[in-house]
Formats: sequence, C-alpha cells, structure tokens
Amino acid sequence: MVCERLPDSPNDPAEGRIVLVRDGDWLTADGTTLGADNGIGIAAMMALAEDESVSHGPLELLMTVVEETGSEVEGASALDPSLVTGKTLLNLDSEEDGKLTVGSASSTNTSITVERPREPCARGAVTLSVAVSGGLGGHSGTDIHRGHANAIKALARVLGEVLAATPFRLVSLDGGKSWNAIPRDTEAFCSVPAEGETAFRAAVERAASSIRDGYARTDPRVAVTVTSGADAADAWTEEATRNLLDLVMAVPSGPLAMSPDFPGLVETSTSLDEVITDGPRLTLDHLSRSSNDSLLPDVIEALAAAARLAGGELSVGQADPGWRPNLDSNVLSATQRVYERLFGEAPAVTAVHAWLETAVIGDRAGGLDMISFGPQIEAPHSPDERVSIPTVERFWRLLTNLVDELSAPG
Repeated sequence: MVCERLPDSPNDPAEGRIVLVRDGDWLTADGTTLGADNGIGIAAMMALAEDESVSHGPLELLMTVVEETGSEVEGASALDPSLVTGKTLLNLDSEEDGKLTVGSASSTNTSITVERPREPCARGAVTLSVAVSGGLGGHSGTDIHRGHANAIKALARVLGEVLAATPFRLVSLDGGKSWNAIPRDTEAFCSVPAEGETAFRAAVERAASSIRDGYARTDPRVAVTVTSGADAADAWTEEATRNLLDLVMAVPSGPLAMSPDFPGLVETSTSLDEVITDGPRLTLDHLSRSSNDSLLPDVIEALAAAARLAGGELSVGQADPGWRPNLDSNVLSATQRVYERLFGEAPAVTAVHAWLETAVIGDRAGGLDMISFGPQIEAPHSPDERVSIPTVERFWRLLTNLVDELSAPG
C-alpha cells in the first residue's frame, strides 16, 4: 500500500499503525491511507482459498510485492512465468464498482538531476520555510484529470512570483513521497535578507491568495504557509535559484491527451511526483503514462529538453508495458453474463489511465485472457482513502459466481 499520512496524525501505516473508522457505508482510516488498495484483492483471494462453500476449479493465487511503491513493478517483473499455468487472469486491483477494466496504460519513470553552485548565506540573513500542504493528492494516473493541486508545482509557482518581487536564495526544495501519488506536501527553505523579510512574507501571501482562488473548486483545502526556520549555512546562488525554479515550472505535469476510444479517459499524462535536495543537486522524479505507446516518447523528449535547457540530465528508468483492450475476450463475455445475471444490468467496460500489474504479468506469462474488477475505492494513495462496504459485497458475489462460471465444463 501507499503509506501516506496527515502531518499531525499519530498513526502511520508504514509502522503498522492504522485505525479503522466506519462512517455509514464507508470504511476509512484515521489520518492515513487505508490500504483497501489493494488489501481488498488480497483478502478476496485468501477467502476464495479458505471458503469451502464457494464452488470453483483449481486456482492459482498470485500476490506480488512492491506494487504500490518504488517503480511499482519489481515483484511482477520478477515473476517466473513457469509458475503460471492458468490461462485466465482475474485481476482484483480495480477501484470502480460496476466497471470491468480491459486495458491499462504503459508507464515510464524518469529523473531529472541538476547540479548548481551554492554559497554561504549572507551575514544576517533569515531562513524562512514556505510550504504547500492540505491538497487532496491522489493517484497520479486515475486522479490526474481532477484538477488537484500538485504541491511541487504550486510551490514553485509561489516562489517564482516571490522572486519577481524580492530577492532570496533557495536553501532546499523537497516534496512528494511516492512515484505514483500526486504530491500533497512540499516545503522549501529560503535564505532571505533580513531587511527583505516583510516583503518576502507579503509576496508569499499574494501568491497564496491566487493559489487558493485557482483551486477553490477542485482542491479547496490547499494552503500555503510561511514560518521561521533554523539558520542555514549555505544556499544556491541567486542565478541557480532562478534556474531551478524555472526548471520545476517548465516541466510538464498533468493530462496531455484524451483517449479517442473511451470518452472522458485520459490517454497520455505525466506527473511530477517527487523533488529531492541533496547538497548542490536537485532531483525531479516523474511518472509518465499513455495507452498509446507511440506517444510516450513525446513526453520523455519534452522532459529531456527541459533537463538540457537547465543544464541537467534526464535518466530513464523502467518502461512498463501497457495492456491493450481485447473486446472479444472470452473472460470479458463470461464476466458480463455473470454480472447481468446477478445485478440485472450491464456493467460498463473501460480502460484505466494507470499502470496495472496485469500488463506486466500478461507480458511475462503470455497468452492470458485478462480482466480486472473491484469494489468502489475512493481517493486511493491519500489519507482520504475509503472503500464502500456494500460494493465489497457486490464484488465478492461477482468474484465467487465468476470463478464458478469459469470452472463449468466446456
């Protein structure tokens, strides 16, 4: 799971501290991510193995590690294909009730690194912290079109506007926690001449007012704050500060093209998900996605061009395959039949603008007929994550009846 938490929460899923909260028909966690993504799928697989009342043929239960952190695919990519003998794959890692997923986007992670000179901070300079926090965040694929604030981009905009009004030097810029989560929190420390502190704070507030207004409808809790920080020994030069802020502002982040096959679905996007300061080096981590593999190189080249203009370098990480939809799939037909028999209506058939392990498993094992479905999970990868309890029941009914259907002779 993605282990996000509110800054003031005493709970921390990374340390095993999750407090469950039932709110009517919803299950959530107190101040942290819940882990329904993808604890639900794992729980369902274990229940299938243990519940003797469920009718089914032989099952192979595949659970992989490192699916929600790092580059997302270490476990699936290490799959020994000889372990898989089945030819029908039911992926239980979807998050929308009533929808059958038959395709997913390919993805590539990249890093831009730039080194710029630093100098000792000026005598008498004060160090101020500027932070963007409180945004909705969410999955950097499935939520990329919702207009949620990217805290890294928002803070770079604030600091760029401040720099146009009053001088300062950037000490550090850090934010984001996961390759596949829209960053909710980012903080910069700035070295400000003592006589310029009042002007600096006023410029931050003007920029913050614009940020709040811009996200009033799509991310109303996003906030920009200024606090005093511990004295810094050194900072990037004035020229380096401008150069680094320009880079963060210039790199693309957000939806880039819509799908021609599935109305309302993003086809291509890129998300700036982490920024890390390490001495004179600043690193920007992106995850770029597309259901059209031929368009992903356009995004990578745009990032490479931004890196070159800033005097930095782009490194390209693992490129993960997409899952091309097959609307003539036998398992799709079977799932549609079972769904309509159970619920009296046809399910929606769609693809998802996110990477699913299904794509890598299908690529590794070969020849698999695949489908993905699940209950209603909202705001995954954020502390607002919640799962609808009634849809978990529907999900379980669909799963148990489907494995029975697929086990029937002929």
